[in-house]
Amino acid sequence: MKNKLEKYNCPLGLTLGVIGGKYKVMIIWFLYQNKVLRYNELQKTIKGITPKMLISQLRELEEDGIIKRKVYPIVPPKVEYSLTAKGESLIPILLEMKKWGEKYKSNT
Repeated sequence: MKNKLEKYNCPLGLTLGVIGGKYKVMIIWFLYQNKVLRYNELQKTIKGITPKMLISQLRELEEDGIIKRKVYPIVPPKVEYSLTAKGESLIPILLEMKKWGEKYKSNT
């Protein structure tokens, strides 16, 4: 996260740096809708995402404090993802983006 803070001198650029990417917003949205999801559930929910890309996006979101990863010490390993308070604070923004998308779609 510190690298991102140093990289962007504009708050909008920082926001896009944190949530930008092909799948990050969808990961956040599905975690908002479901509260907690396991890796396989996320992979099934997000069409077209490769395992490598999903792992990368999850790691970046975790590093930025948007999601938390809970590992259960069992065999086979069980890992769950959920939103942090920072992640939850993005939901009003995503709801507005959803409204915009719905309007855009109905006007084209």
